[in-house]
Amino acid sequence: GATKDMGKMLGGEEEKDPDAQKKEEERQEALRQQEEERKAKHARMEAEREKVRQQIRDKYGLKKKEEKEAEEKAALEQPCEGSLTRPKKAIPAGCGDEEEEE
Repeated sequence: GATKDMGKMLGGEEEKDPDAQKKEEERQEALRQQEEERKAKHARMEAEREKVRQQIRDKYGLKKKEEKEAEEKAALEQPCEGSLTRPKKAIPAGCGDEEEEE
């Protein structure tokens, strides 16, 4: 028996298992199922975390980061009524910061 194994290690002919293909397919299917279960568990945990985050935001009157950014962007896009100056962030690039060429 040991000489057979030595032949395999040295690159000799391997014995082919007739059920090897079937076993490999079953193994691949099991791996896919485990990955799906892991992703589902992760999605459930993330949903629970988001629920807790939302409860905290509601309790303390906080806003989501995306909402806060959207409000800031909207505020910058609105024209400033009655003001001759505007925040530096709101000035588009290339407007007035270059010397005019003659």
